[in-house]
Amino acid sequence: MAIQKQYLKSKPECKVTFTVPAETAKEVKVVGSFNAWNSEETALKKLKNGNFKGSINLPKDQSYEFRYIIDGTYTNDDQADAFWWNDFAATENGVLVL
Repeated sequence: MAIQKQYLKSKPECKVTFTVPAETAKEVKVVGSFNAWNSEETALKKLKNGNFKGSINLPKDQSYEFRYIIDGTYTNDDQADAFWWNDFAATENGVLVL
């Protein structure tokens, strides 16, 4: 899995691109504090090479908890900036620091 950050010069935002290798998956979504954990909001697009990829712009100078949903199963990105315990989910979530 990979997270790419591109800070925009024209706005106080960062373009975050998520890439998830999941050749056998049918669907991959990214959910987090940036989209109120709404699984209908940020689906990643499947590429010909089997990866799923998508980008979102987020305000910089903030931190966001997030996870992927791969065919209904919640998964952390091992390349997250940090991991925070979440009592509601009773597990750790990945963290983006922008």
